[in-house]
Amino acid sequence: MMYQAYQLQDDLIEPMRFFAKQLRNSADTLLWNWTDPARRRLTAGLEMIERFEITHTSPEFGITEVMSGNRIVPVQTEVALDLPFAKLLHFTKNIDTPQPRVLVVAPLSGHFATLLRGTVQTLLRDHDVYITDWANARDVPVSAGRFGVEDYISYVIRFLEEIGPGAHVLAVCQPCVQTLAAVAVMSEDHHPDTPLSMTLMAGPIDPRESPTEVNEFAVAKSLGWFKRSVISTVPSRYPGGGRRVYPGFLQLTAFMAMNMDRHRKAHENLYQHLANGRTEEAQKIKDFYDEYFAVLDMTEEFYIETIDRVFHKAELAKGEFTYQGRPVDPGAITRTALLTVEGGRDDICAIGQTSAAHELCKSLRPHLKRHHLQANVGHYGVFNGKRWEREIYPVVRNMILSME
Repeated sequence: MMYQAYQLQDDLIEPMRFFAKQLRNSADTLLWNWTDPARRRLTAGLEMIERFEITHTSPEFGITEVMSGNRIVPVQTEVALDLPFAKLLHFTKNIDTPQPRVLVVAPLSGHFATLLRGTVQTLLRDHDVYITDWANARDVPVSAGRFGVEDYISYVIRFLEEIGPGAHVLAVCQPCVQTLAAVAVMSEDHHPDTPLSMTLMAGPIDPRESPTEVNEFAVAKSLGWFKRSVISTVPSRYPGGGRRVYPGFLQLTAFMAMNMDRHRKAHENLYQHLANGRTEEAQKIKDFYDEYFAVLDMTEEFYIETIDRVFHKAELAKGEFTYQGRPVDPGAITRTALLTVEGGRDDICAIGQTSAAHELCKSLRPHLKRHHLQANVGHYGVFNGKRWEREIYPVVRNMILSME
């Protein structure tokens, strides 16, 4: 009944949001005799009420142009492949010189792939970029079947096949495990579309290394507890009605609880900026939370298998991971260069968890292995923001360029 209770609450709040929006839009007419400061304070409060909402549809990437070389070129977003649980998006550019093709593997952890908008925008300067655009499980009919950890690996392999030989892959956060497994399987099979390089950024290859609060919570609870406490059934009003999921609103609640004071302060600042007419400062906060409050649901099997196989058992790190009944051996990787990136202040995936991939990829020659530790950045800063653009991205770009 958890999902139904959430939906009922949201339905009850919706009229309040609607009337707040209508009143705010009519404020200039209705409150013509109010002073500007008083009217701004009221409309700021109304906008805060209007924004009291979690959305369940993916925002637009909104990348329409990018500086490539010495000129600005237009960018179009196209669907290269459409599968039930994900689309392969391609950011096309009209340029004369071919650029390295990169598949960005986005995390399936409660937010849409647009969370990596900054990552994609930076990569587009020098690369032909694709990204995994994961579907909201509540919008996928039960007839489409299950989607678990191994299905995720199959999707990564299928997307690399669609892009073709000579591509590169970059995984952010949670899918580092599945991406490493996919490249290992492709390498062992001598697959022609095995990527030339693999960049793993802030992912739990071995979550036993320097366990964070997130890691400790995952292993402290039994699988039975997770199934009873956080798994719910999608209401029948949605295309995926009847599907068992880990709701995105629960993931968002958990993330916010970790830094509640910071989120509270951000919303206090937003109100003050709106009330004082500082629209530019207000818009930056709104843009962040428009993305942050857009959530998706994960299938029960994917969420529970991730808890079980990645965090409880650390199967990949222990050499016990299997895919479709066969052992997965990262030691089979001999030609795909490896770059791992970690943040010195990452409180979700701590130092050592991603670099553990180097020990697993034991057959790679030293010149095909690189590690970058970025000091003074948290989890989000590894793939977004100024440090990513100025200090981490050049390392990624150079790795990819060296394998072309």
